[in-house]
Amino acid sequence: MLESNLINEQKDKSLLQVNDVSVHFGGLKAISKVSFSVKPNQIFGLIGPNGAGKTTMFNVITGIYAPTMGDIVFDNQIISGLRPFEISRKGMTRTFQNIRLFKELSVLENVLIAKTHLVKYGLLDTLFHSKIFKEQEKVFKKSSLELLDFFDLSDKQNEISKNLSYGDQRKLEIVRALAMEPKLICLDEPAAGMNHSETELLMELIKEVNLKMNVSILLIEHDMKLVMNLCHKIAVLDYGKKIAEGVPSEIRSSPEVIKAYLGVDE
Repeated sequence: MLESNLINEQKDKSLLQVNDVSVHFGGLKAISKVSFSVKPNQIFGLIGPNGAGKTTMFNVITGIYAPTMGDIVFDNQIISGLRPFEISRKGMTRTFQNIRLFKELSVLENVLIAKTHLVKYGLLDTLFHSKIFKEQEKVFKKSSLELLDFFDLSDKQNEISKNLSYGDQRKLEIVRALAMEPKLICLDEPAAGMNHSETELLMELIKEVNLKMNVSILLIEHDMKLVMNLCHKIAVLDYGKKIAEGVPSEIRSSPEVIKAYLGVDE
C-alpha cells in the first residue's frame, strides 16, 4: 500500500510549477497572478490572442525577466530570478520566435556548441588534446549526429546553417535545445513560418521527442490544429490572465476561450 501511494505521488509530481506569477512593466500588468504546472513527460500548450502575455510568461520562466510577484519552481527548486544560463544548466532549454543560430557555422558545429555546458575537461585538456578531451568530444559528436539523424538533418551536417531552408533552420534550433539534454524544452512558436507539410512533420517529431527522449514540452503556438493534436493539456491567457485550463476538448468548447479568440460578446 505504501509503495502504491509513493507511485501515485510520483505520478502527480510536477516538473514545472508557475505559482501566482505577476509581471509588471511600470504601470503595465503584462501577467497577473497566473498559475499552472507541467508534469514529467507532458506536452503543455500555452495559447492566447496576440498580446495575451504568452511570450512574457516564457521569458519569466526561462530567466530573461524576473517575476514581480509569485515564484517559479523547476524540478523542486525555486528558479525565480536565476539567469538564463543558470536555468539551462538545471535542465530547461528553449527556442525563440526568431531563429537564433550561428549562421556562419555548419549544422554540426551549431549542435556541438550547444553542448559546451556539459564539458567535463579543462583548458589544459583542450590545449593538449588529452585523453578525456578526445573521449568526450567523440561522445558529443556521436550524440549530436544521432539528434541530427532523428530530425533528418544528418546529411546536411556540413552545410552552413544560413543556407538551410527555413523549415530546416527551425528544426536545427530545436536540435540545439535538445543537445543540452534538458528535462523540459520550451518551444516558442515552433511552427511559425512553416507550410502545412512542414508543420505536420514537425508535429510528429515533437511527439517522438516527448515519447522517445522522455522530454517534457511547454509550447506557445498559434496553429490551433497543432496545439489540439499535440498537447496533453492547455492553458489560455488573455490580457495577461489565465482564463481557462484543461485538456484540448475542454479548451475547444470553452465559452471564455471562444470569446477571447473571436471577440464574441456574451
